[in-house]
Amino acid sequence: MVELFEACQQQSSDLVRKEMCRAQLQLDIQRVYAVARLYLTGSSMSGLGCRSSDADLCLVLKGNKRYDPIHVLSSLQRLFRTLSYVERTQLIRAKVPILRFREKGSDLEFDLNINNTVGIRNTFLLRSYAYADLRIRPIILVVKKWAQHNQINDASKGTLSSYTLVLMVLHYLQTRNEPVLPSLQRDYPECFNPLLEIDTVPERPKYIPPYISKNQSSLGELLLGFLKYYATDFRWEKQVISVREAEALPKNNSKEWRNKFICVEEPFERNNVARAVHEKVKFDAIKAQFVEVHDNPDNCPPCIFLFCSKLLRASDELFIILLLLISLCAVMAHTTEEERPQLDPPSQSYH
Repeated sequence: MVELFEACQQQSSDLVRKEMCRAQLQLDIQRVYAVARLYLTGSSMSGLGCRSSDADLCLVLKGNKRYDPIHVLSSLQRLFRTLSYVERTQLIRAKVPILRFREKGSDLEFDLNINNTVGIRNTFLLRSYAYADLRIRPIILVVKKWAQHNQINDASKGTLSSYTLVLMVLHYLQTRNEPVLPSLQRDYPECFNPLLEIDTVPERPKYIPPYISKNQSSLGELLLGFLKYYATDFRWEKQVISVREAEALPKNNSKEWRNKFICVEEPFERNNVARAVHEKVKFDAIKAQFVEVHDNPDNCPPCIFLFCSKLLRASDELFIILLLLISLCAVMAHTTEEERPQLDPPSQSYH
């Protein structure tokens, strides 16, 4: 199952392509900002992206001068319009302003921000979790596709961001009776100190020894357990999801958590990454998706297959096979020996 997953995940060639573009952009940007350093961040670097994932970039400008992000991005937009390998530049004035553009002649899209260094820190934290256990990346991608299908994975529309969903999955895996994951920040504070010089952040996780979990649950069992946890066990009105502490913290009356429907702690800045869910109707819709699957578990596996077969690109057919295998595990967990379908032996050839 993991081997099939790896086949449809972002390939090393995809990452090399993004890295080559990043390196060339850094050279061109340094003609305008000599102190600039450009980092590849987000799912492309964390290991949680698929072949169709866009690429996030963070431009770090050091020194005593205070840089206005809009001014810098406007300057970069003018520069990028002169570059032969960049097209479709668009300045987006969001809370964290970005410059969006494409590699010319391809569908590879980039989002570039200025000095949002927490994005670099959490990228390499998530990367460390992603590679801590072979089950992490498959379950996260399945959860993302499930949330997208049910329209609860869009922070701009008042639901959950992909980053929030990832933290929710990690938190669930940390809080099993036999944890699948530890708290890396708690166990290796020297590697994830929020005061570390940003240039050293990508190197620190390399010193973390392999983690071996005693939890032997299958992917299907973990997926259904995740859905059940947020349908029945987690107390939304009283608890804060904390990957940093590997537990659900009690919600206090601080401004960050007060009157918030969903509370998910950002591991470094410790603010609420689920603050986009500010309408009760959206919160109820999110909860309803977890409850629906929990109350009708036998409907879950076909549902997963159907929406993924519609959403995934043609290059991701192997992921559909993976989902079928996950679905079979889930069905087996909810049927007796007599009810289980009899399957022909699988073919040994994948050509």
